[in-house]
Amino acid sequence: MNEASERRALLGIAAVSVLVILAVAALVLGPTPAGVAPPSVLPMLNALLNGTSATLLTAGFLFIRRKRVAAHRACMLSAFGVSTLFLVSYLVYHAQAGSVPFHGKGWIRPVYFTLLLSHIVLAAAIVPLALTTIYRAWTERFDRHRRIARWTLPIWLYVSVTGVLVYWMLYHLAPPP
Repeated sequence: MNEASERRALLGIAAVSVLVILAVAALVLGPTPAGVAPPSVLPMLNALLNGTSATLLTAGFLFIRRKRVAAHRACMLSAFGVSTLFLVSYLVYHAQAGSVPFHGKGWIRPVYFTLLLSHIVLAAAIVPLALTTIYRAWTERFDRHRRIARWTLPIWLYVSVTGVLVYWMLYHLAPPP
């Protein structure tokens, strides 16, 4: 594969990433449809999908450390699939619910918002990172795949785990009235 092909692919990844980030921002920050009750099971499903993604990412890492490439590939592609399902579910929920306010009081508020802010920023970063990492493995540019995967894995894992923590804090530690 030549550099021009890689450049075109990375531009495509950047375009898809920007569209995904803009769609999420528009749905979360935009107006909420009147009279539509969001499905209450979706936040729990989203946390379950995030936890599943974290488990698959960890298993994929352990498999590649043991040189079990096929199992690594299966786990990582499954993690990507689960994360994609999460994104669809997240978009459906927030298209109906909009932003959900945090009702915690005292010292937990800055903890929650710090965690949420880091989660949001890194979730936006993981879209192009994951797509680029998968693309480089798919095109068998394993030297470049390994270089970016060293960043992608810990960030993706952090986003998946903090997604579960944000859900727990928002819906169980300080649930909406």
